[in-house]
Amino acid sequence: MLYSDKVMDHFNNPRNVGVLDDADGIGEVGNPVCGDVMRISIKVADDKIDDIRFQTLGCGAAIATSSIVTEMARGMSLEEAVSITKKQVADELGGLPPAKMHCSVLATDGLKKAVDDYLVSHGRDPIAAGTIAHDDPDFDPHAEEHDDACDIPEE
Repeated sequence: MLYSDKVMDHFNNPRNVGVLDDADGIGEVGNPVCGDVMRISIKVADDKIDDIRFQTLGCGAAIATSSIVTEMARGMSLEEAVSITKKQVADELGGLPPAKMHCSVLATDGLKKAVDDYLVSHGRDPIAAGTIAHDDPDFDPHAEEHDDACDIPEE
């Protein structure tokens, strides 16, 4: 499994690691299949992400996707932040192997949960509800891997 230089950089030198003690919103997600766990905390000012930190227990790709999502989301409006896709995360990292794409879903879901936590705690309606893959009990974070593994080459 080959990783891009940018994935390796964000794994070896992750940005925005830590906890915001006075966080406005916190999103926690986990993947019971591989054991990755992620926590993203945000500070919000004028409906924009003013500061963001993460803690991740997981593989190198999980750490790299957490790191890049914090860089991507900083300064974005809440609506823009919850619109970040797993493909955008992977593209920003120069690609991810198919077996690691679930890490980008974990990162975007953590961010969405943090934004919704902020909104709900301030008496507002969540904006990411229904788009958080890890809230779906039937979500298979490794579905793309299964799909790839089941591909039968054409003769």
